[in-house]
Amino acid sequence: MTDSGQLERYQGEATIEKVASLSRRRGFVFPTSDIYGGLGSSFDFGHYGVLLSQNIKEAWQRSMIQERDDMVALDSAVILNPQVWVASGHVGGFSDPMVDCRTCKLRFRADHLGQSACGKRPSRHPGEHSECDLTEPRDFNLMFETYVGAVREAASTAYLRPETAQGIFVNFKNVTSSLRVKPPFGIAQIGKSFRNEITPGNFLFRVREFEQMEMEFFVPPADADEWHRYWIEQRLNWHLSLGVRPSHLRVRAHEADELSHYSSATSDIEYLFPIGWQELEGVANRGDYDLRQHSEASGTKLEWIGHEERYVPYVIEPALGVGRAFLTFMCDAYDEEVVADRPRTVLHLHPRLAPVKVAVLPLIGKDSAMVERARPLYEDLRRSLSAEYDDSAAIGKRYRRQDEIGTPWALTIDEQTAVDGTVTLRDRDTLEQERIAIDGAKQLLLDRLEQPWQPRA
Repeated sequence: MTDSGQLERYQGEATIEKVASLSRRRGFVFPTSDIYGGLGSSFDFGHYGVLLSQNIKEAWQRSMIQERDDMVALDSAVILNPQVWVASGHVGGFSDPMVDCRTCKLRFRADHLGQSACGKRPSRHPGEHSECDLTEPRDFNLMFETYVGAVREAASTAYLRPETAQGIFVNFKNVTSSLRVKPPFGIAQIGKSFRNEITPGNFLFRVREFEQMEMEFFVPPADADEWHRYWIEQRLNWHLSLGVRPSHLRVRAHEADELSHYSSATSDIEYLFPIGWQELEGVANRGDYDLRQHSEASGTKLEWIGHEERYVPYVIEPALGVGRAFLTFMCDAYDEEVVADRPRTVLHLHPRLAPVKVAVLPLIGKDSAMVERARPLYEDLRRSLSAEYDDSAAIGKRYRRQDEIGTPWALTIDEQTAVDGTVTLRDRDTLEQERIAIDGAKQLLLDRLEQPWQPRA
């Protein structure tokens, strides 16, 4: 069988540019509105990107809801009553200090400039030695405004939500009165959020439209610190369980001057991106700030009332962006290798995350006998797991296609299949090939999906 040989060495590390290029070439992610010149830091997910994103969200929901009995789900509206954002502090305080350059007409966060006292241009400006003519810093609210109703007037002003969390807080009473829950318990939600970021960039790392996976865990106040530590460990282990290299993950506690106004403690799970250590997921102890704010603003008491107790719960919040997780898994999985003097680009994705689990490949695409055996196998497999059929080009080229989209296994039908009913099973990571019975292929793959998977070092 072709494509065998020794895996000789690792050749290339991931960069944001390489991952973005592969994403576009192989149909993971495209620049949005591309034929019109695009829109800054906005992206469309292609076929494989949709499948990978779905797998990330399903893995999160599985760990948060399916595998626990202290969690319920929610899907709140994107546009909420604008008073929600007044009470939460977003209307008055969700802003970054912004400066404009009168010379180059670009806009920057004042706290990211790092300019000298003489006003020499920041390093991110074009032109190494040009001078900047900067405006005074002013607050720039990060929420997108919109209008509800037919008349565009102040009374109809609304906002696209900048986070999903507030939809959870304002539903606290609805959830506790309709479902059999009591602290400690959580409400988990996946949904779109929108932030008018001043300086988005680095592919999917920071964008204006993004999907969040947030959970608010309501606990007795005295237990908040313990639960905060618990959720930091749980969330770190989730990333590790999906194959992220331990050497590229760390937990960093926020210093006092970094904490948000609502937080008494926050720790970031950071990943070593090609651009350096950056936040992957935040785990915050929000205290009782949110429930108290909405209680006072709405006149509705948002508290827990038990048989002999009554209190406003504290909240522990793990918050993770789907796009940020997507970029992490892509960067961590990306590799360039040399196999028998032939280079290959490969995504070593965890099999549970891989967009396609198995490719069915007739060795010779024009051989009708091989195709007649390959098609029924493919039709049977795809009823149970994500499968792909490919009979175009040489077999080695087809293997390389599957390597680049992270497909962990390939089943190749050849002349021997007609003789003894076996096919060749190829492993993406080790390149090992073995003959297996075609009748047992589906169950073998399903079993392997549930087995522990060892990430590369």
